[in-house]
Amino acid sequence: MTEHSKKQQLFELIRANPFISQQELADSLGLSRSAVAGHIAGLIRERKLLGRAYVLPDRRPVTCIGAANLDRKLRSLAGIALHTSNPASQSESFGGVARNIAENLARLGTPVALLTATGKDSSGAALLAHAQALGIDTGGTLQIEGAASGTYTAVLDQDGEMVVALADMALYERLDPAFVDSCQTRIATSALVVADLNLPLESVDTVIAQARRAEVPLVLVAVSEPKMARLPKDLSGVRLLILNRGELAARVGRELAGETDFDAAVTEVRAQGARDLIVTRGAEGVMYTRGGDIVRLYAHGAEVVDVTGAGDAFAAAVCWSLIQDGDDLELACRRGLKLSALTLGVAETVHPRLGPDTLMNTNHQD
Repeated sequence: MTEHSKKQQLFELIRANPFISQQELADSLGLSRSAVAGHIAGLIRERKLLGRAYVLPDRRPVTCIGAANLDRKLRSLAGIALHTSNPASQSESFGGVARNIAENLARLGTPVALLTATGKDSSGAALLAHAQALGIDTGGTLQIEGAASGTYTAVLDQDGEMVVALADMALYERLDPAFVDSCQTRIATSALVVADLNLPLESVDTVIAQARRAEVPLVLVAVSEPKMARLPKDLSGVRLLILNRGELAARVGRELAGETDFDAAVTEVRAQGARDLIVTRGAEGVMYTRGGDIVRLYAHGAEVVDVTGAGDAFAAAVCWSLIQDGDDLELACRRGLKLSALTLGVAETVHPRLGPDTLMNTNHQD
C-alpha cells in the first residue's frame, strides 16, 4: 500500500467516525501512532481536516453558546386570579435558549455543539445525557461542583400564553471571557456560531471578537428585555441579531408606538454594526433588513397549544437556512415562521417530530 493510499484510507476512517482515536486508526491500518500523526498533520496542511478533533470541512458544526436549563411549566386550568391559589397542571422539560436552538438544529439534521454550564447535579447530568442522545457535542460544557443547574419556571394561562416566568440563571455568569477564550478552537472551526444573551456582557463581546477574527458568521439571539443590557454597544462582526419588539425598544431606550418608530429603531440598531436584524412580532410576523430596506413578512395563523420555545424554534430555522442556502433572509424568515408555528401547536418546548426534511419544501411563497 502506497503512502498516498494509506493517507486516503485514514481520511475515510475519520470521515466515517470523526471521534476515532489515533490508536484506533493505527490498529485499523497497521501503522504506528507516529505514522498516523504524520498523516493527520498532512491532511490538516491540505485543509482536508480543520485542526484538532478531526473537524471535516463539510461537517463543521453550528456552535450554540448560552443557557441550558431545566424548564418547569405551570399551566392554569382556569382564568388566573392574582394573590391566591390557582389550580394548575405541571410539566418539566429541558430548555434554555442556546440548548433549545441546538436541539432544533440537531433534529433538523445539522451537526451541533453546545457550550454551556451545568451544576454537577442530577439535572445537569440529565441535560447532558439528553443532548448527547440527540447527537449534540457537549464536550465543551463547564460543569461546576456545588452549583445548581439553571432553571426556568413559566406560568401559563389556560390558553397557553405566558403570564410570568422566573429564571435562576446565575450559573451562566461563570461563562466568562476566560471560558470563551478556552473555546477559541471550537468557535473558529464552526460553520456558524449562535450566542444567547444569558452570557455576561464581556463574554458576548469576546464571542463577537473571536467570530470576527475567525471570519465565522455569528448570530446573536436576545432572551429578554432586561438582558438587552448584555448586548455590547459595538456590534461590528455580528452577521445577524434576532430580537422581539420589546427587546428592540429596550435597545433604543424608547417606546415604539407605530411603524415609523419601528423602522427608525431598526435602522438605529443596525448602524451599531450588525449586518442584519430580524425583529419578531408575534402574530404580526417579522421584520428583517435587506440592503438598505426593511421588509415585513406576515405570519400564518397557528393553533396555540404552548408558546414556550416558539421563538427559539424561529431562530433555529433561520440559522439552519443560513447554513443551507446562504444569505437569503426572506427564505430564512419564512422557514422560521413555519417552524415557530409548528412549535406553537405542540406542548413540548421543541417539536418532537422534526426531521431533516421538515423545512426543505419551504419556499418564497410559503
